Amino acid sequence: MATALLIVESPAKANTLKKYLGKGFQVKASVGHVKDLPPKSLGVDVKHDFKPEYEIIKGKKKVLDEIKKLSSTVDKVYLAPDPDREGEAIAWHIYEDVKKKNKHVYRVLFNEITKKAVLEAIEHPQSLNQDKYQAQQARR
Repeated sequence: MATALLIVESPAKANTLKKYLGKGFQVKASVGHVKDLPPKSLGVDVKHDFKPEYEIIKGKKKVLDEIKKLSSTVDKVYLAPDPDREGEAIAWHIYEDVKKKNKHVYRVLFNEITKKAVLEAIEHPQSLNQDKYQAQQARR
């Protein structure tokens, strides 16, 4: 049984990483962003400092529900979307839901899809990067 969940953006990347990590890991792809600003409204709360009001992207509820379900069955969750602003936003949006199911959620960063790089990232998890997430929101 898997004791950890690794979440990446790409299904192809997920398949490769499954081969590297073995039976102790479940690997799931978010298939990109899971939340976005609503397309038919302003998308910010003007009464609360223009806080963005993200919603689940159409067609992504099933993916997010599966991630949440898997998160409740493992000891640790590793968020591994790409190491850029967009990846950080994806990590934060997933984290907001996963933290309710599992208190042990970590951000892992790797710049190459090699067994060595991925294992090194998992051995040295980080906190989510608030500044990078804010930078992505500012570009919206």
